[in-house]
Amino acid sequence: MVGGSNRNNGGSTAKRRRNVWIGVAFVLSVLVGAGGGALVVVKPWTPGFRHGGLSIAEAPAPVEPSAQVAPAPSNAPAPTAAGIAAALGPVVTNPDLGAFAGEVTDADSATVLWSAESDKPMIPSSTAKILTTAAALLTLPSDHRVTTRVVTGAAPNELVLVGGGDPTLTAQPDGKGYYPNGPRIADLVAQIKSSGRTADTIVVDTSAYSGPSMAPGWDPVDIGQGSIAPMDPVMLDGGRIDPLVEYSPRTPTPALATGQRLATDLGLDPAKVRLGTAGAGATEVASVQSAPLRDRLRDTMVYSDNVLAEAIGREIAEATGNEASFTGAVTALSGALGKAGFDITGLSMQDNSGLSTEDRVPARLLDKVLATAAKPSGASAVQPSNTKARPETDRLAVTLAPLLDDLPIAGATGSLSSRYVTQNRGGAGWVRAKTGTLSVASTLVGYVLDSDGRVLTFALMSNDRPPELSRPALDAIAGTLRNCGCS
Repeated sequence: MVGGSNRNNGGSTAKRRRNVWIGVAFVLSVLVGAGGGALVVVKPWTPGFRHGGLSIAEAPAPVEPSAQVAPAPSNAPAPTAAGIAAALGPVVTNPDLGAFAGEVTDADSATVLWSAESDKPMIPSSTAKILTTAAALLTLPSDHRVTTRVVTGAAPNELVLVGGGDPTLTAQPDGKGYYPNGPRIADLVAQIKSSGRTADTIVVDTSAYSGPSMAPGWDPVDIGQGSIAPMDPVMLDGGRIDPLVEYSPRTPTPALATGQRLATDLGLDPAKVRLGTAGAGATEVASVQSAPLRDRLRDTMVYSDNVLAEAIGREIAEATGNEASFTGAVTALSGALGKAGFDITGLSMQDNSGLSTEDRVPARLLDKVLATAAKPSGASAVQPSNTKARPETDRLAVTLAPLLDDLPIAGATGSLSSRYVTQNRGGAGWVRAKTGTLSVASTLVGYVLDSDGRVLTFALMSNDRPPELSRPALDAIAGTLRNCGCS
């Protein structure tokens, strides 16, 4: 007992000694100078002690933000065809372009300055979304929304989830899914519960869409690789299994998966979810709406979202009296462009996203759409340059102008964020364009301000070369246009 007591006392003494030395070290900060030996005591209540001997700089003076973005000058020197041809000569002959077609237009004068095989139908890949966006702007109001509804079923124990064509619904707990401002399944749940309706079965109605759910020229492997989902009129986060990942694998049954999630969130058995149709006189129990069309077009273009492009294609189809199918959507697209005065010769589409390897578009058409959107005033690029401006063509330019703001910025946003970073850096921040990439095609369609301050539109299409070769070659052409003083 004595020995034990002595060990305890000794331990307490040792602890007290350590505490004393720790306290001394805490109070004293010893700084040894280069000459050695200087002892400086920094007291713990001083700012120097609290910040390790460092001084605190004064706060910088406030900076007033000022706008630096200005419109292209109206008096910029006009480029010439000869100047453009001379500048592009070294880059448009690059063998990495493979089968190549292109066109460049001076947007202000609506003059085509350079072209190569521009009437030849080429695989557009995702630059087809430019045509879908243009057709949507020509057909639908910018605040158009799509509604997803829940209605009463044929039996008292059933509720029917009716897809209206919106793939942006989300089940994320915080309501922040892949698509900004997408509708929430939690809101449907809350409305159903507040209605007092009870059910044990969810029926999912997909009758808003008709025809096959996969387009000709689509590869089913792209479902698992995250490029597409089968087109159902209701989906969660575009069919993504991981809602926040762009190229997450998609579900092969997006509508059914949405119904199962609704059932789960209502506390029902997801195994009892099935496909069916709502009755003609069904009573609405709950509904949510998509973000406005202008927001969904932006997401389609910036992130090259295939599912969103296809859903918007079906919106155009419904608005023009066509069936909501692949066939109806491409018919509506062609009709909207043709009605607006664009020459659609050579246009042959199987989808609205450009994912199909069977799509064909001439560079001329893509460039004309961009040149029309970029026309600042007066005659649009659709009409001959030697005719007087007409009010209807001015309205066309104004209608299509929002398309320009939806294009990714080189080296900065969307599908161009990783390009113009290590190569062709002279175009970074200046080139704005829609990209297109398939294993058999790479395309770039957009506009750029040249070094003289003139807006040039371009459509550049490469087929039959792997993207790792053709994309830098396309970027070099657009970058050359930026640095071209071709007046």
